[in-house]
Amino acid sequence: MIAVVIVSLYPILWMVVSSLRPDGQIFGNPSLWLTTFEWENYAYGWTALGTPFGQYLINSGIVVLGSIIGNLITCSLAAYAFARLRFRLQRTAFVYMLITLMLPIHVVIVPQYILWAQLGLTDSFWPLIVPKFLATDAFFVFLMVQFMRGLPRELDEAARIDGAGHGRIFFQIILPLMTPALATTAIFTFIWVWNDFFSQLIFLTSPEKYTVPIALRSFVDAQSSTSFGAMFAMSVVAIIPLILIFAFGQRFLVKGIATTGLK
Repeated sequence: MIAVVIVSLYPILWMVVSSLRPDGQIFGNPSLWLTTFEWENYAYGWTALGTPFGQYLINSGIVVLGSIIGNLITCSLAAYAFARLRFRLQRTAFVYMLITLMLPIHVVIVPQYILWAQLGLTDSFWPLIVPKFLATDAFFVFLMVQFMRGLPRELDEAARIDGAGHGRIFFQIILPLMTPALATTAIFTFIWVWNDFFSQLIFLTSPEKYTVPIALRSFVDAQSSTSFGAMFAMSVVAIIPLILIFAFGQRFLVKGIATTGLK
């Protein structure tokens, strides 16, 4: 396991080391030993694209925050409907929801773009955030459904005897018990949206609205001779939020995955 960890971490460590090397030494030296420290890579990379890199971090933060809120609200409500309610064509709807997991984003991105273009909302954050408020991430709906099915139905029955409706049952009983599943959803949403490149590249065209993945790719397009040192420096800056989120939420992540589906 130690050997696997070392092999897995090598690319990340090499990127960190390369961010402190001159451009001429990056690809000619695969070692992790530093002889010089080019701190200027960070200063140059922060302003190399014309807009401070902090603006791209803020843009990604807006998209991520909106996506997390949307997934937590709508996916939990949809999961409650599938796990606790009984309605016509419930199984059919659940199967169709699972089928959407098999659709690659390349299949749906064109009709989505046409829809948002007709609404005049392209080149904005709305196409990246609004779908999250429509429970479009079937993976998280399925995860929460499995978690809710592990909660005793006696809790619901006791609440109904006390006169509680579905709203009170969901918000006062089910939701507080779903902390591991909600934390898992939030962490995965953060990681996936923060690293998303394709959909953000499709919908965002103004440089000042670029998110972190598009900004990093712009280091290659913005100049004839690419400054890989600056690009690696900003890549290090970009992965810091991911590391912090995973470090602080790891116990919730493990608990949420471990308890999903248990009776």
